[in-house]
Formats: sequence, C-alpha cells, structure tokens
Amino acid sequence: MLAMLQPIALLLIIVAGYLFKRNRLFGPRDYRIVQVALFDLVLPGAIVYSFAKNPHDISLLWLSAYGFIVALVPVIIIYLATSRRPIAQRAFLMFNGTGLNIGCFCFPVVQAFLGNAAVVPAAMFDIGNCVMVAAGTNVMTQTLLHIQPGRTLAEQHAGDAPTLPYSPPTDRDAKRLARRALAKTIARGFVGSVPFDVYMLMIVLTVAGWSVPTWLADMFAPFANANACVAMLMVGMLMDLPANKRDLFSVLQVIAWRLPFGIAFGLAAWYLLPFSPMIREATLMCCLAPIAVFSTLFTDEVLGNAKLAGFSLTVTAVISLLTMTGAHALIATGVL
Repeated sequence: MLAMLQPIALLLIIVAGYLFKRNRLFGPRDYRIVQVALFDLVLPGAIVYSFAKNPHDISLLWLSAYGFIVALVPVIIIYLATSRRPIAQRAFLMFNGTGLNIGCFCFPVVQAFLGNAAVVPAAMFDIGNCVMVAAGTNVMTQTLLHIQPGRTLAEQHAGDAPTLPYSPPTDRDAKRLARRALAKTIARGFVGSVPFDVYMLMIVLTVAGWSVPTWLADMFAPFANANACVAMLMVGMLMDLPANKRDLFSVLQVIAWRLPFGIAFGLAAWYLLPFSPMIREATLMCCLAPIAVFSTLFTDEVLGNAKLAGFSLTVTAVISLLTMTGAHALIATGVL
C-alpha cells in the first residue's frame, strides 16, 4: 500500500494544477513559464543529480540501447500504418503514441516498488529513450511529414492530406542546400534540447570514468526533489477535457497504440535481457510508463493542442500506474 502513495501523489498534483487553472489561479498560458523552468532548469538538474548520486555501471548502457529501440520503433510503425490519414492525426499519434515519461513518473514508481537501486537502470534506460523523446521524435515527425519547424499546422494551412506539399529539389546545388538545411534542423533539434545535452555529457563522464563531485551533486538536489512536482503541475495546468468526440477518439487511439507496445517491450525486457531480476523488472516498468512531458511541448508547437496532449498524458499515467502495479504483483507471485 505504501508503494502506491508516490504515484498517486503525482496524479493528485496533476489534478491540483488543473483545478488551479479552472479557478483562475493560473492563467491559460501560464504553463509555458513552468515549461521553460522544467525543460531548461529542473529536469537537467535532476539528471545530473541522478548520475552523481547513483553509480552507473558501463554495462548498463545496453539498457540505453534498448530504451532507444523502445522509443524509436513505434514512431516508424505509426508513420507507416497511418499513411492515409490527415496530417494532424498522424502528427498527434507520432508525438503521443510513443516515448516514455521516465524521469518525472517512472523514477518515483520504481523507487517505491523496488528501492533506490532501481533508479539506476531506469536512468540508463532513459538515456536511450531521451534521444527520441527530447528531440528525435520531433525531428522525425517534422521531417517525414514535411512540417516546417516553428509554425503550427494551422499556420502552414495544412488540410486533410497525409503530409504537407513538398517538391524535392532537382539540380545539384538545390539538393546540397536541402541536405544542409535538413542537417541544421536535426542538429538544432538535438543540441537545442538541454536535457538531451546533459544526458550526453553524463554519458561521456561515465565512459571516461569520471564522477561528479559530491559538493556539486548536492547543489543539484533541489532540482531532483522538484522534478516530479513541477512536471506534473505543468501537465495539470495545460490539461483540459476533450472538446468533442473527435478529440476523445484521438486519445483512445493513443492508448490503443501505446498499451500493446508497452506490454510487448516490457515482456521482452523481462524474458530476454541478460540482467538481474531487479534490473529486468525496473526496465519492464519503464516500458509501461505514460506519455513523456516532451510530447506536450511538441504537440503544442506543431498542432497548437497541448491541452489534449496533457489530458492524454493524465489518462496514460493512470493506466501506467495500474499496469506497473499489476506487473509487480505478477512477478512477486511468480506468475511471470
């Protein structure tokens, strides 16, 4: 029962953020302020603290590779399976049908069920996941659907076509310029993500065998403590109930994509990964995590509909809490 308290508290923080907004204690766009603080300050600080306080075995980088695969494969499959749907639906599913909320949601859950040591494999898994969540999914979605960065689909006058109109260059110079522009877009997507940059720095330090000084780690403790609260509060601030049946159907589609992927990858982690039971269970739980907070950011930038993404995150958070609890019970009783 005590293990359930932390994830339930996260859901209550989401509700609090939503109620504060409904009662006008927060303005309708105030979530953008919290968004900047979360992605550029709080989450990077929490990543540094996690690496500084928990020893990271270099062999666990295999979990990073697995996390990357878990976040990458659904994007490709969703893109191929929705080739005839309107671009807005495709973008929403590609942003929200994949990617996992590890740092803000899964860390406290695995810690509650498995102890502090479980945070280490979860963090290593999140490195690969973060490659996609923090930048990769956004870059892939905009590139594959020919979406111009920095403008919503409405501003680009997107209709019901599966992708935006695109005419590939024909002469050599134009092709070179197009490749250069694509490379800049990809580089900007990755380098411009502060959490991704911090993760890459931590990987370099881990591979080199360097550790973060204790005094520096202690400086980042407040960021780690605030991470889950700030993230869930932001989700509650931007969340709103579906406006119509079409929005509700979009949320159901996201669940229909995420749940089978999460169960399949989770079972693969439990039965196939060559690690101890604790590490495999922590990885299984990571595969069942809800939508990443980054998805709300990208959905807002491309579709201008962060509220629906926030509602989707909340619904998948409830589902994740139930499936993680169920998975832990099945393992504890020897069913798995």
